[in-house]
Amino acid sequence: MSAQPPPGELPGLDLDRLRAHLDAERPGLVGGPLTGELIQGGRSNLTYLVSDGGSQFVVRRPPLGHVLATAHDMSREHRVMSALAGTRVPVPETLLLCQDDSVLGAPFYVMEYVPGTVYRTPQLTEKLAPQQRFELSWQLMDVLADLHAIAPDSVGLGEFGRPEGFLARQVRRWSKQLAASHNRDIDGIDELATRLAATIPDTPRAGIVHGDYRLDNVIVGDDLRIRAVLDWEMATVGDPLTDLGLLAVYWEGFGGVERNPIAKGIGPEYGFPTARQLLDRYAARSGTDLSDMDWYVAFGFFKIAVILEGIHYRYIHHQTVGEGFEHVGALVAPLVAQGLATLKEV
Repeated sequence: MSAQPPPGELPGLDLDRLRAHLDAERPGLVGGPLTGELIQGGRSNLTYLVSDGGSQFVVRRPPLGHVLATAHDMSREHRVMSALAGTRVPVPETLLLCQDDSVLGAPFYVMEYVPGTVYRTPQLTEKLAPQQRFELSWQLMDVLADLHAIAPDSVGLGEFGRPEGFLARQVRRWSKQLAASHNRDIDGIDELATRLAATIPDTPRAGIVHGDYRLDNVIVGDDLRIRAVLDWEMATVGDPLTDLGLLAVYWEGFGGVERNPIAKGIGPEYGFPTARQLLDRYAARSGTDLSDMDWYVAFGFFKIAVILEGIHYRYIHHQTVGEGFEHVGALVAPLVAQGLATLKEV
């Protein structure tokens, strides 16, 4: 949830330097002077819509300022989308990857512009008819099942991650993240981390993990077909059911929560299927045994709780810019409680 540059300004995107680089690396791609605008709505990397007056494409780069070396990895996103081209998973066509900081001040990549709608607010989802909400939900699960069905080796991603010990590393990673980004007592959060670490299920098979799969990370065409899956910066090869557990939390874990900063306009309260129905759809499409799903959902609650606690920590230390951050801290404890309740039968 980084602050966006002011409207009308394009910090991080020098159109003259971009044009010169494209002309050198992809002659003929650009046919005229470039204009650009920031695509609003993202929480992390900066995304720009660029036009030469005849065609449009998208430029994506890390946020401004210092970022962790392992975060905002442009080559990671570019590699996954390039690998998935031609599969059943719709992704934008990748056009160019630049890892030379001298062009825009950071690595970036250029991809095809895919027109459509990103359903990220109640105002957008309420425009869908009840049947359309269900049909879109089933598509969302079918695309996820299709992603997880792809053998990583078959698309050149066999060495993209380390599936052995993946879940244990994930619990340790987010526990360390919590330790580094909070300075208050949160009832039950240490217990949740401990219980997750003690009850890790066996990973049935390795697969491509999106890492942040949800409705507002896909582009939907006017025909209500999913045209592209976006935001692959957390993708890896690991346990695919982590995608499913996190999606269930986004979908229903914030039900009735006001000022919810990350999952808006979805779930049964907005006329969409229940999380249980989504899981059933995925199981039917993939043939996957979901008997250990409670663990994955509990881990999803833990992961989002840690992320929101980090945002709260930065807010109280005056390291955030924008509105709504004052409400984030109050969401953490309820998420932890739900995670513990979900684990009670594990």
